[in-house]
Amino acid sequence: MSALATYALTDGIAVITMDDGKANAMSLAMQKDIHAALDQAERDGATVVLTGRSGILSAGFDLKTLAASGQPAVDMLNGGLELAIRLLSFPTPVVIACGGHAIAMGVFLLLCGDYRIGVRGNYRYTANEVAIGMTMPFSTIEILRQRVTPAALSRSILLAEVFTPENGVETGFVDRIVEESELMSSAVEFAQSLSALNIGAHTASKRRLRTDVIEAIREGLEKDYAGWVKQFA
Repeated sequence: MSALATYALTDGIAVITMDDGKANAMSLAMQKDIHAALDQAERDGATVVLTGRSGILSAGFDLKTLAASGQPAVDMLNGGLELAIRLLSFPTPVVIACGGHAIAMGVFLLLCGDYRIGVRGNYRYTANEVAIGMTMPFSTIEILRQRVTPAALSRSILLAEVFTPENGVETGFVDRIVEESELMSSAVEFAQSLSALNIGAHTASKRRLRTDVIEAIREGLEKDYAGWVKQFA
């Protein structure tokens, strides 16, 4: 693995750590490294713990790529959603350890974990598209819809509301909040507890639960892709 996403396997738990030294932008290179790590986790049959840098999971897509426009921008946007779909359908459990902010594509990835742990502090969970002049993509609406409460869904999409660790559990952005110093130990401990699951039943149940969701995301992504081609390519 390159430095953007590292992979460490211990006792059946695969910890994938995103770290680009900055905001963990979901660049094409970052996406490639995460997919490579997920490929290895599948080969190992491991439960996944996906995490980021201290203070941030991810702040979203690489703005330099978007500003440069062209096919790389389209590929990056499409690739981010394909990564989200992969997390939603991953055959083993996926625990996301969010050590701080999750913004734009970062929050969409957060919402695709089977179990999400955040940390106390002055951190933001937000889909900020409307605030920066973008119409919310069809695909990301469906990602939000499958996890957050109805009230939070409307406020996220229409008002770009900033949610926090204080209200993240009640609105559906995370499942648990811990102290920052306890994040990784809590995530790994929870992942280890999932060894009691029958993985075949887990995978089949996940497929039943999310088949309609993933179909809706893919249908939205087809529309989004056509729009991104017109805008960027």
